Amino acid sequence: MQGYRELAKLSVFSIEDAEKITGNKKSAYSLLARLMKKGLVKKIRNNIYSIVNPATGQVFATRYQIACAASPTAYISHHSAFEFYGLANQVFYEIYVSSETRFRDFQFNNISYKYVASKIKGGVSEAKNTQGVRVTDLERTVLDSIKDYEKIGGFEELLNCLEGVQFLDEEKLKRYLEEYDIQSLYQKTGYLLSHYKNEMKISDGFILLCSSKIGKSTRYLIKDYDGASCYDRLWKLVVPEDLCKRSEEGGGHFV
Repeated sequence: MQGYRELAKLSVFSIEDAEKITGNKKSAYSLLARLMKKGLVKKIRNNIYSIVNPATGQVFATRYQIACAASPTAYISHHSAFEFYGLANQVFYEIYVSSETRFRDFQFNNISYKYVASKIKGGVSEAKNTQGVRVTDLERTVLDSIKDYEKIGGFEELLNCLEGVQFLDEEKLKRYLEEYDIQSLYQKTGYLLSHYKNEMKISDGFILLCSSKIGKSTRYLIKDYDGASCYDRLWKLVVPEDLCKRSEEGGGHFV
């Protein structure tokens, strides 16, 4: 069918993409209407479509391609980026999508796509060998997940994800921390990564940099935690007692 082959080359597409093929918007809507009636195209949400695989009846677009079509500035972040890199302990039915422009959360095929406000610009790139996917690099993913752990699966899942990280680029970490410019993020990052510095190839210099940026305030590692705690004098952090014990018993590791 005219137009089908051209659209099939795209992971996801909009009415504007169809218009480039048909020459005008009215014809573009007609084309999509015909293709949807034949079961060859599915509408994912307002102005996001994908070609259907006839063998399965499901769209060809992956959850990550759908997420990145949510807005012109959308990209995969937080726990979903860990999933993309194969480092997540659990696979969620939620995809965290950062964007400079706000969009409404939506669902498709039992997956919830959750908007997260993009606070900095660094650390986002096009995924290799995957059309239409933008994702935070591993360093940005680690920092975002430390900063927003309560939004993206919880603290235990954060620790599980960190356990799988084998290397982090210190220069990237420094750059993104400077962009955020949040004392508590230096504090929590330094504390957590100091326990994984050998596995992640983190230098003592980076840990010292983080400790020099934390200021004088005492903070809680886990927000609103009301269980038994201990105090880490170096990092001025109140830490769950169980975490302190696991750190001591594991020779530095939390997990």
